[in-house]
Amino acid sequence: MQAITALRGPLLAASSIFTMVLAACRGDVPPAAAPVPKVSVFTVHPGAVAVTTELPGRTSPYLVAQVRARVDGIVQSRNFIEGADLSAGQRLYQIDPRPYQAALDSAQAALQKALANLATTTVQAERYKVLAAASAVSKQDYDNAVAAQEEAAADVSAGKAAVALAQINLDYTNVAAPISGRIGPALVTQGAYVQASTATLMATIQSLDPIYVDLSQASVEGLRLRRDAASGRLRLNGPHQAKVRLILEDGSTYSHTGTLQFSDISVDQTTGSVVVRALFPNPRGVLLPGMYVRARIDEGSDDKSLLVPEVGVTHDANGQATAMVLGLDNKVDLRSLRLEGTSGDRWVVQDGLKDGDRVIVSGLQRIHQGELVEAVEDTAPTAATAGRSDPQGTLRSVDVPAVVAAAN
Repeated sequence: MQAITALRGPLLAASSIFTMVLAACRGDVPPAAAPVPKVSVFTVHPGAVAVTTELPGRTSPYLVAQVRARVDGIVQSRNFIEGADLSAGQRLYQIDPRPYQAALDSAQAALQKALANLATTTVQAERYKVLAAASAVSKQDYDNAVAAQEEAAADVSAGKAAVALAQINLDYTNVAAPISGRIGPALVTQGAYVQASTATLMATIQSLDPIYVDLSQASVEGLRLRRDAASGRLRLNGPHQAKVRLILEDGSTYSHTGTLQFSDISVDQTTGSVVVRALFPNPRGVLLPGMYVRARIDEGSDDKSLLVPEVGVTHDANGQATAMVLGLDNKVDLRSLRLEGTSGDRWVVQDGLKDGDRVIVSGLQRIHQGELVEAVEDTAPTAATAGRSDPQGTLRSVDVPAVVAAAN
């Protein structure tokens, strides 16, 4: 009897547990409610940002002069070191001057003869003028004397022209640098025969300080650049003109800033691009013609830019930028965005968001559109990582202080 009494307690407890489990299986006990997902949001506010456009390009010399033969002759000497920096007027070659010195001497002698003849005919014309007035000579004789004087004067003019031409040809035997700059390799050597008729190329001089950078820009971006220049947002001259920074082939930044010069007036039909030219100082000769570079153009400031941390923006299979935005009812809404470029680790949003929108930046894997979530304000977006590509193919980045567009 005592053993039966001792077993009654455990049996009753087991029966109660079995009853509760059976009730739960039949739905008599309501299940526990699922927890609301927690996400971090970033509140979007407009801010002032400096807008830049990055374009590829190549360097080209400021001036190029091809030194060619202007007279025929044998090259007697070369008077420069290949690759050296020269000054305008410095002698490069000496062509045999003797034939041209002889031609000059002959022209000068002919001029002296013409001057002597002019003096004689002038005296005779003056004498006949007096005699004709006294009817001592016929008028025909006087007219002949005047004609002889004018012919002698014409011979003097022709003689002076011949002397000038001979002097020019003689000067051409001294081949001088037409511009200051750096000369390339010598294309003719001592003893070579050069010809004026074929304009024999003897050397090429390029002026490298300053130096041009020709940038390639899509025609649609060229339209925007000209529109910004017309509106005054982008200044091409004056104290506040747009500055251009240069990224060299090894990734380093060129120490000098440049200025925009002009945009080409025609579009390349094969590439759909236009050329934008910038001018850079090159005092140390770091930039050489033909180098590939990337230029960043400071286009001005945009005071109404909306910046979103890059972790809050994704792209679908079609490349469309999207973001999860939290509405006033704390429900998730999927937005399609139109991006303009990057600012550090943030996307610059041109369309799709407005001031005060809360963009979800973490917890995106656990939520779906229309779902109710619990939001926590995120005030510390990821560190800046500059250099992201614009979805249009041209990098259009912006530089901002760390406090701009931070969530309140």
